[in-house]
Amino acid sequence: MNRGKYTIIITGGAGFIGSHLVRRFVRMYPDYRIINLDSLTYAGNLANLTDVASAPNYHFVKGNICDFALVQKVFADFKVDAVIHLAAESHVDRSITDPFTFAQTNVMGTLCLLHAAKEFWNGREEDHLFYHVSTDEVYGSLADSGFFTENTPYDPHSPYSASKASSDHFVRAYRDTYALPVVLSNCSNNYGPFQFPEKLIPLFINNIKHGKPLPVYGNGQNVRDWLYVEDHAQAIDLIFHKGKRGDTYNIGGCNEWKNIDLIRLLIEITDRQLGREAGCSEGLISYVADRAGHDLRYAIDASKLKSALGWKPSCCFEEGVERTVRWYLENEEWLRQVTSGAYQEYYMKMYGDK
Repeated sequence: MNRGKYTIIITGGAGFIGSHLVRRFVRMYPDYRIINLDSLTYAGNLANLTDVASAPNYHFVKGNICDFALVQKVFADFKVDAVIHLAAESHVDRSITDPFTFAQTNVMGTLCLLHAAKEFWNGREEDHLFYHVSTDEVYGSLADSGFFTENTPYDPHSPYSASKASSDHFVRAYRDTYALPVVLSNCSNNYGPFQFPEKLIPLFINNIKHGKPLPVYGNGQNVRDWLYVEDHAQAIDLIFHKGKRGDTYNIGGCNEWKNIDLIRLLIEITDRQLGREAGCSEGLISYVADRAGHDLRYAIDASKLKSALGWKPSCCFEEGVERTVRWYLENEEWLRQVTSGAYQEYYMKMYGDK
């Protein structure tokens, strides 16, 4: 979209990636009005946005994207110009135990937003944009070689990735059926500050600090491509303003790591930052039964985004992990608050006393 005074809904703006994106847009574009629409489920935390909460161009709306009447009201009340849709159930383990919630939020929630945009923008699509943020997991699993491109056929293997694949299809269907102006991006694994500690990196930093076992699925040979969250936010910003309508862009960190190698790196960095003997936490590694439908390898080819829009990651993986470990160790109160109550119950359900 060309620069103007836009009113933008960012869904899931109190979550991990969403809070980084909201902060970026609020600070970089003071003429924009940023509407953070978030239902504040377990992973949504307004404490992630205390530094911009009082900004004059920021507004928070508590609401569920599956509530079509509420979504319609937000579009009408704020006269919305664009949507950047990040709100989603995103943890694979949770999707295996509760697939219905993932289908409801990720599919029906996306459909509510799409249809509200269609209704409100009808006849004026040229000045609007629906940006749908997705995942590389929709592509399935790779062998030891090759990369996911924007043309890779979809092959989801978990209820989470199936729900995201379905939402992607609905976005493209609204593009083709109703001429809704859309753009999509599929990203690799994100890491960085404010990530809910059910995900691997913050979970293991916290466990290393407290001497708790580090549960590793299978033999730890699964490979993921890791992207620093602020680099993802910068890529979304670039695609939102300069991406070609109707197109899809893959966003990857060019950082492939086997899970077990990543865990050993986390141990080395966390022990060092805590002033401990190097590698003293290696004994915490505990191999557990592999996850059902566990994809072997994800790897993103982000050359389209780099060549078309000039994007590239800002920091190497080791530097990003150093920053991330430091942030979690320096923000113990934030971590304590989000790891209490319901999260502890979920942790025990998934991992027992490990």
